[in-house]
Amino acid sequence: MPNTINISKNMRFFVYIIGTKHPKARTYVGWSNDVKKRLKAHNESKGAKFTRGSEWKLLYQEELPSKSEAMRREIYLKKDRQLRLKLRNKLI
Repeated sequence: MPNTINISKNMRFFVYIIGTKHPKARTYVGWSNDVKKRLKAHNESKGAKFTRGSEWKLLYQEELPSKSEAMRREIYLKKDRQLRLKLRNKLI
């Protein structure tokens, strides 16, 4: 039997923005099907290399109907400097 990943119709996909104050105020945009678990990984330095060594807070999340839409939205939010700056300023 071939190895396949079965994506359930009930599976949820999210795009999220997290922020940190230390060592300097910054934001990170990602997507996940479990934001709490992903945030925990970031805070345990097991997430993306960029997020290691900082304490992160969830600033924004949005649910999307599919993985591809979540990935597309992630790219859009990464380019949305105004939104990220606005969210980052709330941390300071």
